[in-house]
Amino acid sequence: MATPAAPTSDEDDDDVLPPVQDVAEQAVAQTLAWIEHAVIGLNLCPFAKAPYVKGQVRCIASSAREPMALLAELADELKLLAGADPAIVETTLLVVPLQFADFDAFNDFLDAADLVLDDLGLEGVIQIASFHPHYRFAGTAPHDIDNATNRSPYPTLHLLREDSVERGVRAIPEAESIYETNIRTLRLLGDEGWEALRRRFLALR
Repeated sequence: MATPAAPTSDEDDDDVLPPVQDVAEQAVAQTLAWIEHAVIGLNLCPFAKAPYVKGQVRCIASSAREPMALLAELADELKLLAGADPAIVETTLLVVPLQFADFDAFNDFLDAADLVLDDLGLEGVIQIASFHPHYRFAGTAPHDIDNATNRSPYPTLHLLREDSVERGVRAIPEAESIYETNIRTLRLLGDEGWEALRRRFLALR
């Protein structure tokens, strides 16, 4: 999703971006609706429902408008998650509503994000997954329905505990087939079905 456009006026000086607080509230609301309707609703991630219904998912919107500020916020969130009781905060979604409307730029940013993880000594403890409104798997066309598995309302960094991921994989038979199952689900849903679902989680404006 593109960064919200700045309102314009010929009569006053209101040609500024919307207040960060308003953008943040919308970003969090739409991201949580995406989790409910798409990720859990379509069972795209079998591990997602339990921490969500238990209130163990921290979802926060970044206020950063440039990459270095986002890296600082990411470092804070990584440290917070590493030090938190999993019963309180199992996983974190850091939503990025004010930059990286371009998927390729966001994808390039992930290298810097991984460096932050390594610098904090958290490699092997936490992993960073990524989602984006225009997410595109290698070898796919931009409009392939397969890409919808990772298409969130906003660019998003998902911070996951490695041990929780490992437990989840062990608990689900043939966990390696989740991706293929998701592709079948989305192809059955089709472009029109996905668009209808997308309108539901984007309706919170």
